[in-house]
Amino acid sequence: MEWRDEGIVLGTRRHGETSAILEVMTRTHGRHLGLVRGGRSRKQQPVLQPGNRVDLLWRARLDEHLGIFQAEAIEMNAARLMDSAVAVYGLQTMAAHLRLLPERDAHGGLYEALAVMISHLDDADTAGELVARFELLILDELGFGLDLSQCAATGSRQDLAYVSPKSGRAVSREAGAAWHDKMLKLPAFLQRGSGLRADAAAVEDAFRLSGFFFTRHVYEPRGLEPPDARAGFLAALRRHHAAVKAVVGEAG
Repeated sequence: MEWRDEGIVLGTRRHGETSAILEVMTRTHGRHLGLVRGGRSRKQQPVLQPGNRVDLLWRARLDEHLGIFQAEAIEMNAARLMDSAVAVYGLQTMAAHLRLLPERDAHGGLYEALAVMISHLDDADTAGELVARFELLILDELGFGLDLSQCAATGSRQDLAYVSPKSGRAVSREAGAAWHDKMLKLPAFLQRGSGLRADAAAVEDAFRLSGFFFTRHVYEPRGLEPPDARAGFLAALRRHHAAVKAVVGEAG
């Protein structure tokens, strides 16, 4: 068995004295693991860092075997990402979410989204929006996607302000007014085609929204805890937003 594909490194772990188990998200073969002989060498270690885009050749005697990877660098992103706590935790968070999907199941849309996000993940002002949208994509791939296109009560596409915790569907401000304290806030930037940017409060609302449905549909049924990286990512974002606010305050 043999195939060649493009992938993004999610992580590695040691195997023996000189080799490594490489975990990648590939364009057409999903999340995939394989052995890299000499993966801990000075030549290979820089290539196998999380966030790097690599050209992969996978070989195995049988399809169900772990197999052997040969990996060559296409785009070295790791050094740039490692300079930002937001980027490091953001990548770790997305990798943890991808591990919720069955290994080797193709998810081409998620691969493309991950590639785009890695290009901008070191921009802390953008990273929160990107990872929040990625979480909604993961929920959709897992079969628990939210319907944010129109109001569940009226069918209106205007002034959508809430999400029903029961149905996962959007609700307009007027229709949800009587139950606003029981609804989840819907940040405007998450609505398709809004073109809006998110401030710190909107980012918090977005992660509260996705976190609620991850807990209900994914973590609790599987007996899992949310990934530590997600908490680290949110903490890093809050530090960034606080620093920006302090600078703006001094300038004012």
